[in-house]
Amino acid sequence: MKRMRIHREGRTILLSLLTMLCVVNVLLYWHVKTNPIIVASLILSVLAFSFFLYFFRSPTRVIDIDDPSLIIAPADGKIVVIEETEELEYFKDKRIQVSIFMSVFSVHANWYPIKGLVKFVRHHKGRFMAAYLPKSSTENERSTIVLESEKKTPILMRQVAGALARRIVTYAHEGKYCNVNEHLGFIKFGSRIDLYLPLDTEIFVEVGEGTVGNETVIARLNE
Repeated sequence: MKRMRIHREGRTILLSLLTMLCVVNVLLYWHVKTNPIIVASLILSVLAFSFFLYFFRSPTRVIDIDDPSLIIAPADGKIVVIEETEELEYFKDKRIQVSIFMSVFSVHANWYPIKGLVKFVRHHKGRFMAAYLPKSSTENERSTIVLESEKKTPILMRQVAGALARRIVTYAHEGKYCNVNEHLGFIKFGSRIDLYLPLDTEIFVEVGEGTVGNETVIARLNE
């Protein structure tokens, strides 16, 4: 049975929200004598808190793989792009782009897709267009992380903010040894993850297919 926790990025927010809702409902109880208003406020408060509790859920997922060339899904969501494209920030050459769109109902924790070494981390300020739009990869608020596999094959992962996502959290830093089963970061509300892989990578997913973070096998590097 998988254990469900609250992600550390949500604990302060949830505590603040709970405090605010308690204060609002206590004030209503003391100053408003209309029972329907008090009941409606309590129902809305429970629904609001339940949504944020659900959003910041952090399931415990552990994958055991014996092939270090496998790329594991870094996030829950749906595959929206699989195409050959020019990666201009780091590689400056053609790569296979695989993009996962995360809705507000997805688990928003991000995992490392491979075991290896963090070679490059950059955060870029930008716009907040809908994350499913192609331009969001280069114009939205985003963080770029380059990971080198155990056999020295580099891949690029990009966390992209969406129309509602106003904060990207990235735990990766240059020189860090990373592993699957380990959180790379968190994106608050609707967002997207882009992977840029070598052209000879074997892709196992299709556009429209759902992914489960730290479980779905996305691809295999030709190592």
